[in-house]
Amino acid sequence: MPIENAAVSSLHPMPDDWQRALAVVAHPDDLEYGAAAAIAEWTDAGREIGYLLVTRGEAGIDGLAPPACATLREAEQRAAAAHVGVRRVEFLDGHRDGVIEAGTALRRDLAAAVRRHRPELLLTLNHRDTWFGTHWNTPDHRVVGRAVLDAAADAGNRWIFPELADTDGLDPWPGVRWTAVAGSPRPTHAVEVGPGVPRAIASLAAHATYLAALVAPDQDPHAYASDFLDRSLRTAAARHRGRPAVLFEVFPH
Repeated sequence: MPIENAAVSSLHPMPDDWQRALAVVAHPDDLEYGAAAAIAEWTDAGREIGYLLVTRGEAGIDGLAPPACATLREAEQRAAAAHVGVRRVEFLDGHRDGVIEAGTALRRDLAAAVRRHRPELLLTLNHRDTWFGTHWNTPDHRVVGRAVLDAAADAGNRWIFPELADTDGLDPWPGVRWTAVAGSPRPTHAVEVGPGVPRAIASLAAHATYLAALVAPDQDPHAYASDFLDRSLRTAAARHRGRPAVLFEVFPH
């Protein structure tokens, strides 16, 4: 429902002349805190979206050893993706949850993924130092977000990581046109959402074990997800014509 007396939005509508997107984030559940509502709308419109997780979130639950945690969180992420119409979910190996290292190894893996998926749009999570200008962001989010922004150029240049073509058969892909960053404190664009919101709620609630362990131990996962996304969408609506929306900072390439 529109919010009364909302200010005229200074945000742009998201580009819509694309067919394929790849969402790259550090951990299971990163996409479910807001971006999934937009993803549900896009898959309903027939667009193809894949997920790439840099880790399996194995360091996310203190009382659960990393191997068991990784198995559980991977399963929850696949279930979460299915709720919003995403069938292709991949996980990288070689990058540890909590200590993802910036550098050429990560850039090479992301460039290879972009060449495999051949997206026009990349999606990622807030790469900036803070959330909303006040809460310090985690190293994994900062490192992965920045590497995704670099991946568009890396994937398109045959002389950066030439082994991807020579050995792996992954030809350059210069077709990324935008990277959209969810959760940025500096949003530039908005995606109005409505029909996809219930599925986004189910997507976040699919991380039931993680939510019970860390976030809302005394709350039903679905109730927590519904409350969180309602607050998030209403906050965004206050910045965008009073209409529920997912906000992105968009970088053209």
